Amino acid sequence: MIDFFYELNPLWQAFIASLFTFSMTTLGSALVFLFKKTNKNIMDSLLGISAGIMLAAAIFSLLLPSIEQSNSLGMPTILVVSIGILFGGLLLILGDKISSKYVLKEESKLKRVLLLTTSIILHNIPEGIAIGVAFGSVIYGIEGATIAAAISLAAGIAIQNVPEGAAISIPLRREGLKRHQAFLVGMSSGIVEPISALIGVVLVLKIKVILPYLLAFAAGAMIFVVIVELIPESQSNKNKNLIALLSLIGFIFMLMLEIGI
Repeated sequence: MIDFFYELNPLWQAFIASLFTFSMTTLGSALVFLFKKTNKNIMDSLLGISAGIMLAAAIFSLLLPSIEQSNSLGMPTILVVSIGILFGGLLLILGDKISSKYVLKEESKLKRVLLLTTSIILHNIPEGIAIGVAFGSVIYGIEGATIAAAISLAAGIAIQNVPEGAAISIPLRREGLKRHQAFLVGMSSGIVEPISALIGVVLVLKIKVILPYLLAFAAGAMIFVVIVELIPESQSNKNKNLIALLSLIGFIFMLMLEIGI
């Protein structure tokens, strides 16, 4: 089964991987059928592990390959990587500003529903692009850009998608939506990941010169999500040291995959 996946072209690999991350969002959203509220310790643990994996993946699978590819193309590496990283973070900041400003101004259940869903969707777009870029960059033989690294990146995103899906559907249930409605909204927030993954891999395969920018962009978006969302949310737990340790374990796991252990 693993050999079959490795033999697929990057487009199919990215699509399958992003479908898996989408399924994890669906799984998290489905928790609304089982619980009125989620176990915070479990969710924070998942976020902590995911933070470590995604941080390592951003560095080893995206940022370092961006630097190498930029050097090989004779591009101004510092400028290229810096622009990519900053745009990755700025896109998410802009998305939050837009969703906060243009969603219904009056405080209402509909506003809270739209704001929460829009925010998650905007964050899922760069995550999907990151998956596509990670798989697409493998064909260029860049050091650090491997199928195993791309799979690890997708795994980190998938892990954090479970609590993310629950974070949408369960609050929406508390806002008065029926369980199936809350589930559908939560699930739909992840649909953009397969779509954006395909866009990411197509861009990489068709326009080689933008690869360093896309890799750095995806890295910046991942790092931004880790710093702004995953770490603060997981560290709201009383067991901060344990969650931090789980983050380190996630980082080490990704490091082991990167160096081939």
